[in-house]
Amino acid sequence: MAAQVVTFLIVFILLVVVLSSFVTVKQGTIAVITVFGKYRRILTPGLNFKIPLVESIYSKISIQNRSVELEFQAVTFDQANVYFKAMLLYSVLDQQEETIKNVAFKFVDERNLMQALIRTVEGSIRAFVATKRQSEVLILRRDIVEHVKEQLDQILETWGYHLQDLQLNDITFDDVIMKSMSQVVASNNLKAAAENEGQALLITKTKAAEAEGNAIKISAEAERQASQLRGQGVALFRQEVAKGMTVAAKEMETAHMDTSVILFTMWTESIKHFAENSEGNVIFLDGSTDAMHQTMKEMMSLNLLQSDKVKGKKD
Repeated sequence: MAAQVVTFLIVFILLVVVLSSFVTVKQGTIAVITVFGKYRRILTPGLNFKIPLVESIYSKISIQNRSVELEFQAVTFDQANVYFKAMLLYSVLDQQEETIKNVAFKFVDERNLMQALIRTVEGSIRAFVATKRQSEVLILRRDIVEHVKEQLDQILETWGYHLQDLQLNDITFDDVIMKSMSQVVASNNLKAAAENEGQALLITKTKAAEAEGNAIKISAEAERQASQLRGQGVALFRQEVAKGMTVAAKEMETAHMDTSVILFTMWTESIKHFAENSEGNVIFLDGSTDAMHQTMKEMMSLNLLQSDKVKGKKD
């Protein structure tokens, strides 16, 4: 009976030892094997074999991306407090054995790693912000991220990690500064609105002046053309009158009549025209015989002068 118990115990122990020699490593994880506390090798994801009672799993390292949120304060060159809220994304650099050894043995535990990582990021940002003025910080968000990544990449590689991304989700200042910044933005907006309104008014005035100038030019051109046409009309009228008088004079000479009758008729027609179309109420005329005789002579002289011009053109 005792022999059976001993046999059962031996079989049970052997079974436990055999089963403990097989290790399953999850996807996205690397297992670090040590022998009596000294690093031996790594186990990749899947079913692995280890020497029982000799090899042991020191740690299992995740190679997946990890994130951590940060909240800290920095001071600018002009002594303004800046409050940051950031998200840090990092991961193991690669799956090479040397990298995994650094990740496993550089720090005592995960807590110490996170503390060093956070303090390094905060220190890098504080050093950068300390060289900038408060008014420059908000527009330098991308520059801050690039500066941190440049500073941290080499350090993290010695730890076996890589900085994937740093997002500055929120950048704020003290309430007094935030209020003053709002006032500056509001005043700049009012200034821009006033400038735009002034430009619009200037454009309106300019266009109105141009339109008025064009209207004056068009009116002047129209008046010039109208005056020219009126002059041409008067000239044509006189020319036709002269032609009519010449024809009438020739007909009266043929009929052996005195041509001065034509001039007398024109004189009386002119007086009639004055009376019908004048805006005044009184027309002053010298009705004496001498005045009439003088007027007839002048009209006859004009008639002879016009006749000579017509004859000259025909010759």
